[in-house]
Amino acid sequence: MNDAIRKAAALIEAMPYLRRFRDRLVVIKLGGSVMEDRASLHTTLQDVVFLATVGLRPILVHGGGKSIDRAMAAAGLTPRKVQGRRYTDAATLEIVVRVLIDEINGDLVRQISQLGGRAVGLHRPPLTPLFGERWTLDGLDLGYVGRVTRVDGELLHGFTAGGVIPVLPSLAQEPSGGWLNINADTAASAVAVNMKAEKLVFLSDTPGILRDRHDETSLITHVDAAGCRALIRAGIIDFGMIPKVEACLEALQGGVGKTHLIDGRVPHSLLLEIYTDQGIGTQIVYEGSQA
Repeated sequence: MNDAIRKAAALIEAMPYLRRFRDRLVVIKLGGSVMEDRASLHTTLQDVVFLATVGLRPILVHGGGKSIDRAMAAAGLTPRKVQGRRYTDAATLEIVVRVLIDEINGDLVRQISQLGGRAVGLHRPPLTPLFGERWTLDGLDLGYVGRVTRVDGELLHGFTAGGVIPVLPSLAQEPSGGWLNINADTAASAVAVNMKAEKLVFLSDTPGILRDRHDETSLITHVDAAGCRALIRAGIIDFGMIPKVEACLEALQGGVGKTHLIDGRVPHSLLLEIYTDQGIGTQIVYEGSQA
């Protein structure tokens, strides 16, 4: 009986959030160990199906860096990085497209269907939601690497309004019709901005932003844009966390309500962050707001 009462209390706690976020869009970026651990991925997709069931409109954006590295190794290719970004030549691009579309995207759609949800992989014309142009890093050529210049919001709205979860690989179509490899964090941010999403959530391999990376109890649960910039200057936000935080700040500046960095390894982390009073990760807002 006590267990049943605790479950009922959890539902009561979730009720105001269920009301507030109904029919709102939330963009979720999948990456890191969440993509590698089948158990973590399963519970995450359960959460996504739950969100859609109770009235939110989730959109998934995914990368696949570790799977791409393995496929390149199997093909006898060595990944090349330029200031932390994957250089993408024609041979690498072929592997990136195959892994993201044929392997990862298809698997995500199948799993969501098996969990009782409805999903569609969007990556083939005429169902291509992301368009882009080639991008250089401080003037350095990265090959077939791009940035998103346009998002087909009408296409995405059509599916989400019908209760279907769009699943987007981090690829964009360039004007010539070919593919461009897009950083998944920036792709998710671009989608969230275009769709004026209520939330942008990054599932990462850490609890969020830590004041001390070796101490998970040093989690910063709430910070605004100015605070993030100060943490970057102080070196507290560094290395791989910087691109994620920068993507969050771009999204906030573009009109997204709130952004979240949460640990995808924690079972049902999405539900804990969205539907409980305390949450579990770092919430980043544009300025000041605590709500």
